[in-house]
Amino acid sequence: MKKEMVRYQRYHQVKKGEQHQHVLPVKQNTAFEDEDEESRALVLVCAPNYNSYYYNKRTRPKLLSLLFLSLLSCTFVLAPHLLTSSSTFSLHYSFGTESEGLVPAVNTPLCSSISNGTICCDRSSIRSDVCVIKGDVRTNSASSSVILYSSRNSNGSINYVSSMVEEDVKGELQHEKIKPYTRKWETSVMDTIDELNLVLKKENASTNHHCDVKHDVPAVFFSTGGYTGNVYHEFNDGILPLFITSQHFNKKVVFVILEYHNWWVMKYGDILSQLSDYPAIDFSGDKRTHCFPEAIVGLRIHDELTVDSSLMQGNKTIVDFRNILDRAYWPRIRGLIRDEEQKAQQQLREKLSLSSSLETSLELEKEVQEDQLKKPKLVVFSRNDSRAITNEDLLVKMAEKIGFRVELLRPDRTTELAKIYRALNSSDVMVGVHGAAMTHFLFMKPGSVFIQVIPLGTDWAAETYYGEPARRLGLKYISYPILPSESSLYEKYDKDDPVLRDPTSVTKKGWEYTKTIYLGGQNVRLHLRRFRKRLVRAYDYSINRMNHHLHHQSH
Repeated sequence: MKKEMVRYQRYHQVKKGEQHQHVLPVKQNTAFEDEDEESRALVLVCAPNYNSYYYNKRTRPKLLSLLFLSLLSCTFVLAPHLLTSSSTFSLHYSFGTESEGLVPAVNTPLCSSISNGTICCDRSSIRSDVCVIKGDVRTNSASSSVILYSSRNSNGSINYVSSMVEEDVKGELQHEKIKPYTRKWETSVMDTIDELNLVLKKENASTNHHCDVKHDVPAVFFSTGGYTGNVYHEFNDGILPLFITSQHFNKKVVFVILEYHNWWVMKYGDILSQLSDYPAIDFSGDKRTHCFPEAIVGLRIHDELTVDSSLMQGNKTIVDFRNILDRAYWPRIRGLIRDEEQKAQQQLREKLSLSSSLETSLELEKEVQEDQLKKPKLVVFSRNDSRAITNEDLLVKMAEKIGFRVELLRPDRTTELAKIYRALNSSDVMVGVHGAAMTHFLFMKPGSVFIQVIPLGTDWAAETYYGEPARRLGLKYISYPILPSESSLYEKYDKDDPVLRDPTSVTKKGWEYTKTIYLGGQNVRLHLRRFRKRLVRAYDYSINRMNHHLHHQSH
């Protein structure tokens, strides 16, 4: 619930293209205002350090001539590509390497094909900055730096340009700063993120080539700071972008984590093991020098809890991500099932040893259990704090009368994700009140039903963060915006008060109003007759789906 409304108020403004004190405008460099997107892309590829030199042009007049030479050299290198392709570079893309024999995708990232000895940064996205480094890459945690050494004799247009630039007093040819977290537009949280220095230096005889740990696979650097601790942000800002950024490496990649948390690595270790064959590195805690042939610093993010297939190598989707979750959690789930079966068999043996007359009752019990399995499964995601369903017991009874077998899910911070995954993966319908826990819709099978109860004052956030992403996963999404009479606020405020009559006017006043009134001070008492219509729709849909599946199996 932490700062939830701030997030969706600010993001709402971004969606509408509004200017906001916490939102970075897309066009930050007025020097580019009259140029088309392709021209901007060429400058980014061929002169990644253009911006820093542009702003110092008054004090370093020679740089204009250097820029001209840079663009001239770039023209010679890229001319064949420009002559054979009419597509422009996209500002939104995912990382990937082109497969042999395949035509490059329109959304190929700007920095995907760079020469050795190069640092290339793309800062075009409002959500995150991403830099790619290739060559002799070395970590230096003491100075919060990743250093790239470039050979004097290296070839390639970017190296050629870099060799023409005078070294500064520190011997640096290029120096980029980046905070590898996916909420670039939200200044307040970005101020808390550790910053990395990406430094290009010219290799010389005195260069120390010592590597404490030499890796033969690339690295991906990212932060688990910021809003980490909130399950929505852990998936939206971290796990999903990590999949988007690293999946093309086919697990041959090392994750280097800033603001490393042991609990986070333990919690998501099963997923990390499906994305990388190597243990994660604590950047600040591991003082050794790690050397890599290539590195990506920062993560690419597409949208809320989703994967845009048009931006992915192989057109991967959010379903492919969910398949990763399947592979991550099923080994543990199979272990849980095995333990439960052994326990049940032991209990059965104990009962039979007491009396043979129990055999008939046990057979009846088995028949009842088998009959239950034929019913669609409804999982109610229960909340104990604010936004709880106060007549949850009546909801359960009503759902059982309709024909569901109901499971109440009450996870806490210590609950294994594998157990939550098991409950939702085997469900046909999930019911829950809007909040971070609704992120777990990712654990449901495509084709299942997700019913989201929407308290007063949360309509936009409920749709943006969970409704639309659920549809993209292939779930049947049913929203249930409550009436004022279903809110606990109905007892606190006059029926004509804006809190009940016009929640939008209240949420516009600021985060503290939203947090106190709608998020922290509101519970829900469902109008059961009204809500029953949603449950009946979900039941009928689930029964038809189950019958269709059985019919398909029989043929």
